[in-house]
Amino acid sequence: MEYLIPDVEAVDRQPELLAIRKNLVGLTRDEIAAALVAEGETEKSAKMRAKQLFHWLYYRGASEFSDMTSISKEMRARMPEKFTVARPEITSLLESTDGTRKWLVKFEDGQEVESVHIPEEDRGALCVSSQVGCTLTCSFCHTGTMKLVRNLTAGEIVSQMLVARDTINEWPSPKGNRMISNIVMMGMGEPLLNYDNVAKALKIIMDGEGISLSKRRITLSTSGVVPKIYQCGEELGVNLAISLHAVTDDVRDILVPINKRHPIKELLQACKDYPASNNARRITFEYVMLDGINDTPADARELVRLLKDIPAKVNLIPFNPWPGSNYICSSNNTIHRFAKIVNDAGYSSPVRVPRGRDIMAACGQLKSASTKERASSRYQATGRS
Repeated sequence: MEYLIPDVEAVDRQPELLAIRKNLVGLTRDEIAAALVAEGETEKSAKMRAKQLFHWLYYRGASEFSDMTSISKEMRARMPEKFTVARPEITSLLESTDGTRKWLVKFEDGQEVESVHIPEEDRGALCVSSQVGCTLTCSFCHTGTMKLVRNLTAGEIVSQMLVARDTINEWPSPKGNRMISNIVMMGMGEPLLNYDNVAKALKIIMDGEGISLSKRRITLSTSGVVPKIYQCGEELGVNLAISLHAVTDDVRDILVPINKRHPIKELLQACKDYPASNNARRITFEYVMLDGINDTPADARELVRLLKDIPAKVNLIPFNPWPGSNYICSSNNTIHRFAKIVNDAGYSSPVRVPRGRDIMAACGQLKSASTKERASSRYQATGRS
C-alpha cells in the first residue's frame, strides 16, 4: 500500500458555498468581528458584538440568533440576513447497548463523517473526525479503505462537538463534571494532514470563554506525520497518541504505510522531543493486537526497548473486525501475556475494552456511508514512498 501526499490546495478547498449567509461556527472572535465590519458594523461595536457572539456560540451553545438575549432585538433580527450558526444535519444517531453514541453528520456539500461519544460514569470522551475519508490506507483500519475526499474545515470539526453537546444537553459549558470531558482526535482521517484546520478548531475548543476544555483533556492521535508532530507540540501542547502497531519497519510498512516516509526511529525521536510530554503527561502508544502479526513475546520485549527514555504508556487494542478485513484479533491469553511483559518493564499497558462494536463505533471501524467522490478529482498524488 502506498502513502499518497494529497494536493494541499485541492484537498483544503472549502466546500462550495451553497448559501449566501456566512456560518459563524468555527470562527474566532477576531474573525467574527471582521465579518461584522465587512457588513457595515464599526470596529468598536464589532469587537464587542464578536465577544457576545463567541459566548453564545461556544459557551451557551445557541443555535439561533433569537436565543442570544444579551444582544439587542434589532441586531438579533438583522443577523440572520447575512449570517447563520447552523449545525450540520444529523443523518443518523445510533446508540450501543453499552451507551456509546455514534453520529453520522452531513455538511453543506453533502459529505458526511462520523463522530463517537464513549461515556463513563461521570465523564466521557468524544472521538472527532478531521477528514472525509483518509489517505493513509492503514491495512487494519476500516476508514483506511475510503479514499480521501477532502479536509474538514475548522467549523466542521468544532460542529461535531456542538452536535454532541446538543444531543447530551450539556449547555452551557459546565464548570464541574462533564459528560464530554475529553476530546480525542481519533476519528476519520489523519489530523496532522489537516493541521491548520485542526489547530484552529482546538484553539476555539480550548478558549476559556467558550467550550473551555483544557489541553490536558485533548488527545491528538497521529499515524506519524513527523514534521507536524513538532509543530503540534510547540503550538498546541495537547496530549499526543501515536498509532504505532508494530515494532519493526518491515511490519509497520504494511500496517501503517506512512512508515515508509517516516520510519520508527524518526517517529520515536519526535516523541522524545515532544515538549508537552513528561511523566505526568505521558505519550500514548496505540497498539492493535493482530493474531500472528505483531503479538509475540519478542514483539513485546522490542516494544519495551523502543520506548526507553520516552514518558510513555501503551494502549493495547483488541482488533475490531469489519466487513472485508483480513486480520484476526489475538487471543485473550496472547494479549494479556503481551501486556504483562510491557507492565513488568514499568510501562502501563491497559487492554482497551472495546466499546460500540454493535454499531460499528469501535476503534478502527469508522467509515462514512456517504457517497465518496473519486479521489483523483480532488487530489493528486504528488509523492509516493
